[in-house]
Amino acid sequence: MAIKLFDSLRREIRDLQPSHADGVYRFYNCGPTVYAPAHIGNFRTFVVNDVIRRLLELEFPGKVKHVRNLTDVDDKTIKRSRDEKRPLSEVTKQWTDKFHADCAALNCLPPHVEPTATGHIREQVEMIDVLLEKGNAYRAADGSIYFKVSSFPEYGALSRVKERELQPSSALKAASVDADEKEDGSDFALWKAWKEEDGPNQWPGPRQAEAGRPGWHIECSAMSKKHLGDTIDLHTGGVDLLFPHHENEIAQSQCCNGTTFSRHWYHSEHLLVDGKKMSKSLGNLYTLDDLAAKGVTPMALRYALLAGHPRKQLNFTLDSLHAAEKALGSLRAFYASLPPSGGDAAVFAPVFAALYDDLNTPGALGAFFTVVNRGPAGVDQIAFNRVLYAFGLKLDVLAPKAEVPPAVIALAEKRWAAKAAKDFKAADALRLEIAATGWSMLDRKDGYSLEQKK
Repeated sequence: MAIKLFDSLRREIRDLQPSHADGVYRFYNCGPTVYAPAHIGNFRTFVVNDVIRRLLELEFPGKVKHVRNLTDVDDKTIKRSRDEKRPLSEVTKQWTDKFHADCAALNCLPPHVEPTATGHIREQVEMIDVLLEKGNAYRAADGSIYFKVSSFPEYGALSRVKERELQPSSALKAASVDADEKEDGSDFALWKAWKEEDGPNQWPGPRQAEAGRPGWHIECSAMSKKHLGDTIDLHTGGVDLLFPHHENEIAQSQCCNGTTFSRHWYHSEHLLVDGKKMSKSLGNLYTLDDLAAKGVTPMALRYALLAGHPRKQLNFTLDSLHAAEKALGSLRAFYASLPPSGGDAAVFAPVFAALYDDLNTPGALGAFFTVVNRGPAGVDQIAFNRVLYAFGLKLDVLAPKAEVPPAVIALAEKRWAAKAAKDFKAADALRLEIAATGWSMLDRKDGYSLEQKK
């Protein structure tokens, strides 16, 4: 049974198969820009990529090479370094470590290779030199290097970007701070000449360029080429990267290498929060730490992120996390009832059929719970663990028990005393006061308990 995924370039569902003689499946996905903590929208894409990686490992054991980059030099990282008066490497290490910790908490497998932009300056410069020699790039007056989009007739095939959007008078040009340096508004930077705001962050450039730093897009082409070769089997990322990032990768890679860049493209859709796009201004941009402060486990988040089809927008709510915790609890109880071996692995065939069919994670979870709800007959821990591996779920991670603040305990004691004295008006007022702190007081015959609201 072959793994099938929608191909964003061809607009059809296609089999995932290795194309090289060595049988190794070459898989690249765009990593984070390490200037701040990744948010749950970012992690939807990384969790989806992780499930793809796991399925590939099951299908081609020992024959998968997964590369995920780290963008550690760009406008955002340099600005953070400048604002905090810290070296760029110190800032990016802080947020790289945080990203790794969050990935581990979500049980995402580490990539086989995790290259950085600053660690591959030479490879980027070499590609730019080739593009200059072939006439696909040019030097601007300030010493920057731009890719000439008009030199690549296939530009726009991935994103279906309209011709009018590539005209010099378009909003694309107007929105570009470097527009005056370009021959055409649709051209994009391969190398940025040093500016004062870049501080000490500069490297020797291509032969026709000034010292400076690489543009954003060239790093993925250079790192993919170095670690996976000129042609890869699968390139993934969020739909927000489809244009211009992935479109530009195709153009510069294929012009430089003279061959197909990626045989397959897959993009996951946006994550909404309470029906709205995430933003700091709306207060709905969550990190893992934000959710942990609410008593949410990373496994509940992972489950919730897999509850919707990756190619459809997913509306995330805090209620979805409560449902995820309940589902994980059911899986723990079911697992505890299973024998170590002796079952029939075929009972989970519908789960893998759904996963292999364009990564239908909600269908796979539904098929998983069909087995769980039917009962443990014929199921063993070996087969169950194989399904857990595919989803990347760990059942030994329980919700942390929040420590009750002393002030809340004091209010609870006052309310319990008021209730004992039959001063129900005061008891009701104190219950409301406790609720305002984010806790609820549950009465029992012999006392009370306090629970943090989810």
